[in-house]
Amino acid sequence: MVLVLVVGDMHIPYRASGLSPKFKKLLVPGKIQHILCTGNLSTRESYDYLKTLASDVHVVRGDFDDNANYPEQKVVTVGQFRIGMCHGHQICPWGDIESLALLQRQLDVDILLFGHTQKFEAYEHENRFYINPGSITGAYSPTNTNVTPSFVLMDIQAGTVVTYVYQLHGNDVKVERIEYHKS
Repeated sequence: MVLVLVVGDMHIPYRASGLSPKFKKLLVPGKIQHILCTGNLSTRESYDYLKTLASDVHVVRGDFDDNANYPEQKVVTVGQFRIGMCHGHQICPWGDIESLALLQRQLDVDILLFGHTQKFEAYEHENRFYINPGSITGAYSPTNTNVTPSFVLMDIQAGTVVTYVYQLHGNDVKVERIEYHKS
């Protein structure tokens, strides 16, 4: 079992003051092996916080990141899965499945992670898996006035990814489970 935390669109301190204490309580150092971030950490402090949770942190550059050295795209291999990452502001129109599928084919990945819309999504398309973790802070978005704070934890076991989606609704954390099997 390999646990991979997928987060994005933190926007601290520009659009959000920080993570919910309910989420912080769930994110325990030493339990997660990899962190994949779809960008918009915004500051070094947010990156440093992620490094306290796991030593293996991969980040792609969002449109609000201070660090210009983050790559636009990245491919990471975890177990049997090639996982592609991009922030999503480069995808036109934003979140468009056909545009995302084109990037998935260019990167030749099993799973494509993207962000920018601050809205959680997870679905299969053409036998590939697509995940937008949403905004872990629930940061303001000009295109979505009702942002639900969310993050994703992937449990990778052989050819299967069990995805747990954590969403904060009021004071309650709701968890949804989604499975993807590599063909």
